[in-house]
Amino acid sequence: MTLVTAQMSVSLDGFYAGPEHTGDGSWMDSAESAGFFRVTRWVIGAMAWRQRQGFAGGEQNTNSEIIDETFEDAGAYVMGRRMVDGGEVPWGDEPPFHAPVFVVTHRPRQTLQRQGGTSFTYVIDGVESAVEQARAAAGEKNVAVAGGGRLLRQVLHAGLLDRLDLHIVPVVLGDGLRLLDPELDLGDKEAIELTPTRVVATPEVTHIRYQVDGRAPLVLDDRGRGDTAEVV
Repeated sequence: MTLVTAQMSVSLDGFYAGPEHTGDGSWMDSAESAGFFRVTRWVIGAMAWRQRQGFAGGEQNTNSEIIDETFEDAGAYVMGRRMVDGGEVPWGDEPPFHAPVFVVTHRPRQTLQRQGGTSFTYVIDGVESAVEQARAAAGEKNVAVAGGGRLLRQVLHAGLLDRLDLHIVPVVLGDGLRLLDPELDLGDKEAIELTPTRVVATPEVTHIRYQVDGRAPLVLDDRGRGDTAEVV
């Protein structure tokens, strides 16, 4: 069965990048970039990532196996426009995805065909439509929500996410773009419940996989009285 999955590297205090870059200067020189590369530096030296980028070298270790698994599981991707615009030039003629990518945007653009099986289809009628199109394209594989953080929150809020992989890096950024924030707009006494199904620890990063169980009201602990009540 095709699952809708997402994975994100975050700091110990929950940021996936530094403070948002809104100026005219280079993104690569920004605080947002510095935070992003700090929480994803475990990826850079991994052989699986380097091979996908067309680079030589890298380490074949547990982190590389996690990256390789992520690529192999994905039959299609969903991404935000900001991520795709930022990656279009660095990814070059053969982006690392080797699968159809559906871009959530308000600005229409013709589908871009790239080498290696990657295409970018720009979807202007919402995240639900992008996920539906990605499901149809994924075949027997999964749909990977590849970012950024705002898009991941939209998918989670809409109840479309089945599995979340967090790669928690042992660093405190102190400020930046937080993955899970009030944009989720949950109701009073409501939460999104998740169940951890796998934990893989390395010195550089801890990989935690969660099954997303969905929205649920608060259930109070009855402290052994036998009268547990659901709070709605």
